[in-house]
Amino acid sequence: MEIIFSATFLKPYNAYIAINTTTRFYAMNFFSRFKNYKGFLAGAALTGTAFLFIHARTTDDPYFEISKNLDIYTNLFKELNTYYVDPIEPGKLVKTGVDAMLEDLDPYTNYITESDIEDYEFMTTGRYGGIGANMHRKGDDIYIGDVYENSPAQKAGLHPGDVVLSVDNQSVKGKSVEDMSVLLKGSPGTQLTIKIKDAYTTVESQKIITRGEIEISSVPYSALIGPDKNIGYVKLTQFTQGCARQVRSACDSLQKAQPALKGLVLDLRNNPGGLVDEAVEICNLFIDRDQLVVSTRGKIPDMDKEYKTKGAAWNKDLPVTVMVNRSSASASEIVSGTLQDVDRAVIIGERSYGKGLVQVTRPLGFNSHLKLTIARYYTPSGRCIQALDYAHRNADRSVSVVPDSLKKAYKTMNGRTVLSGGGIEPDVKVKSENMSMIAVTLYTKNYFFDYATQYTGKHTTIPDANTFALTDAEFTDFTRWLDKKDYAYKTETEYELDSLKAKAVKEKYYDDSKAEFDALKAKLSHDKKQDLLKHKDNVKQMLENEIVSRYYFTRGRIANNLQHDTELDKAIAILRQTAEYKGLLKIK
Repeated sequence: MEIIFSATFLKPYNAYIAINTTTRFYAMNFFSRFKNYKGFLAGAALTGTAFLFIHARTTDDPYFEISKNLDIYTNLFKELNTYYVDPIEPGKLVKTGVDAMLEDLDPYTNYITESDIEDYEFMTTGRYGGIGANMHRKGDDIYIGDVYENSPAQKAGLHPGDVVLSVDNQSVKGKSVEDMSVLLKGSPGTQLTIKIKDAYTTVESQKIITRGEIEISSVPYSALIGPDKNIGYVKLTQFTQGCARQVRSACDSLQKAQPALKGLVLDLRNNPGGLVDEAVEICNLFIDRDQLVVSTRGKIPDMDKEYKTKGAAWNKDLPVTVMVNRSSASASEIVSGTLQDVDRAVIIGERSYGKGLVQVTRPLGFNSHLKLTIARYYTPSGRCIQALDYAHRNADRSVSVVPDSLKKAYKTMNGRTVLSGGGIEPDVKVKSENMSMIAVTLYTKNYFFDYATQYTGKHTTIPDANTFALTDAEFTDFTRWLDKKDYAYKTETEYELDSLKAKAVKEKYYDDSKAEFDALKAKLSHDKKQDLLKHKDNVKQMLENEIVSRYYFTRGRIANNLQHDTELDKAIAILRQTAEYKGLLKIK
């Protein structure tokens, strides 16, 4: 039995201080847990107005269990530090332990150390201090990858494919991409000296670069599209601070360029989400003020919240389609789910990822933070679109999707049926084209990247990104260039055959059927050159996209991809057919 002091003025958030028989005190995060309650605790402590009473608690009290286990952890760490045979790294050891603890929860609850805080801030703001180029490693060498438009790296004359030899006289041979990130990032205005070998001339030179504030736009591309150039297209890549303002600016520009705008496509494919407030503001572009966008509900009722639109809509009548795929998550699903629930937009593509969990960050001291899940979010119809049930894991600790039998039906404003528990189901399903295995192999081995470097060295300019295409002769040149390259790979069928063979060996059936296995393997063996021709369109498109990026950066990649985008073609077709668009938003 423990004697517990309960601070009654903190109801419903009781805080406990347990005193055991050896008079050891267990302080239960007393002040830090309630420090934001308008200084109430501080005032109570100073004036002595906290009224305490003593009552009995058994040792199965949850707060006692917390205090007991924290005490064990502290003692364990002390013993390790004192007696372990080798020196330990306290920060590394604690992070390993914390990460292992959090792994039992969901993948969005993370410990952010002081060294990681800059990367986290970049995820939420899209800004960092650096030179504006990413790196990739091949063997022991570090190469310049993408160079951002108007960045210090571009102004200094760095190109994709340049070999980085040293940074501030420190050799980078054998360093990881993460090591390079540490060397290149820094406060805007500071300088670094980088030695490179030029990708085109192979000449070595040193360049002094002044770091700047690098801001990656969340709206890298917008344009007028369609046969009559009267449909707006806006690509949103992430929900960072200010992205709603960027979307609004893009919409204004499109409207100014084409006053007779017939519709708008908002592309949220591969958008992992981000800030909820920005998602609400983006919804507010298309729906008027005082409309519920999303609500959150968690363990602490006082933290539950409803998010409503606050201002007048940019345009509440213009037909809108929203494009999503399996990698559209979180805030992307708030926007697409809300616009679907209020029958304001037609959702096109594939079912979205299904992340209906809300995270906040809490300071832990010493510039470290905990990002933790505190609630689930619900769209206006009342549905939660979380697809994985982390609270009820399987016996092997794996996580299952919410089964169809447990999905609940909800109604949109017009009475259309939508389901919870499995992402956002599009109103019009269009399956994305999968990359061929040979295209994946050429990409992962950097052959598209390397050939694009060679091509760029020979061509000063190319046509516009949305019209550029390799000729048959140029594609043939690429296939000849590949002749001396190793791009062996297995097809999915070959992987399945290997798996079947392994099972046959394990169950002792293989020896009796070896001849059949060998014959099937021979029949399935593929000719790489034939595969290049078989998947020419897919391979050619990816190569063109890499080449275009050398001249027109990220916006060029997107514009070039749109030439071959069947999902976008469907979105355009629906917006051009008013009757079909309206019909999709009515009760079926």
